[in-house]
Amino acid sequence: MELGKLPWGEIAVPLAIAEDGLARLDERLRTSPIRQGWIARTHFYDAAGSLWLDGELVHLEDLVLHDAAMDARTPTHELTRAHTVLRARRRIASAPADWALSQEGLASLLGREAPPQGGSPPASREADDPERQGKDRAIAQPGETEEDQAWAAELAAIDAIVSRSSAVLAGETASAPNRKPDIYDADWDEEARLEEWREDIRHLDGLPPVLAAAAAVLAWETIEPLQYAAWLGRALGAAVLRARDKARFHLPCLCVGLRALPRETRFAHGPGPRLLAFIQAIAVAAEQGLKDHDRWMLARHQLERHLAGRRSTSKLPALIELLLTTPLASAQLIAKRLDITPRAAQDLIAELGVREITGRGRYRAWAII
Repeated sequence: MELGKLPWGEIAVPLAIAEDGLARLDERLRTSPIRQGWIARTHFYDAAGSLWLDGELVHLEDLVLHDAAMDARTPTHELTRAHTVLRARRRIASAPADWALSQEGLASLLGREAPPQGGSPPASREADDPERQGKDRAIAQPGETEEDQAWAAELAAIDAIVSRSSAVLAGETASAPNRKPDIYDADWDEEARLEEWREDIRHLDGLPPVLAAAAAVLAWETIEPLQYAAWLGRALGAAVLRARDKARFHLPCLCVGLRALPRETRFAHGPGPRLLAFIQAIAVAAEQGLKDHDRWMLARHQLERHLAGRRSTSKLPALIELLLTTPLASAQLIAKRLDITPRAAQDLIAELGVREITGRGRYRAWAII
């Protein structure tokens, strides 16, 4: 959308509200004693919200348990997709502010190799191809019998399958030659579309941070660089706010804000109403972030009431800080962090009355979410 065609009369007030809300939230988190816990928990909220916007339901507790490898049931495809979004948000939040929008950062988020500097063609990747490596290992060696060769071929095939599975679990996208034509559009030029999106991003330098983030998400939805990764555009919109120093101490949760908007607002037609919807989503996300911060601060104060009359050597204060820092704490994790036995960890948890979410007698874990 060109700058001269922006509906300034419609977006001016919502833009000011969103800018102010983000500033207040970021300043609150700057000095907050529970900032790390707030960030860790909101990653889960936004990942679950991202799947909800795509029409898939993922329970927050299931996602927390899956991230800790403590699944109460067999993980679904939607759950693994939500975990991919979760890991992408963590990667963006832990990297430098402008990393996700760089060519190297975007290539890493897409599971691809960034092109070398200077424009030289990339080196051959045959050495990194698991199937090619398997074939090389299956070549007959001097002195091997036919049985040895057959066994080597079986092992090579298993290694190739394990390597491909590891790449999928790591969030890497399938390479173009391996994409099935009945699933992926062969005429969909992702590289050209990504370059078009990058070119649009370069034209946003003169806009306010919130407006630039909303325009970046709108451009991603309009251009559709990737066939099956609409969620990445929303994550990159949050990265724009971080790169513009509007959210220096957190990664905004655009999906949480979009989820809270009325359906007619989320599905508004036209670039102007869509842009306004994204601005309102940023404002709602900031407001919800402040509410969540106040709620978890209240939980902290309630837990600290159990410290009255405790000895100075009590492990309870450290346990409270651990529970507020990590979304999920198992008996083994508590025992390791506090240097106590798992049985003592369960006794301390019982004194605090924190909710247990695994529903099992073994491998118990507690969470404040």
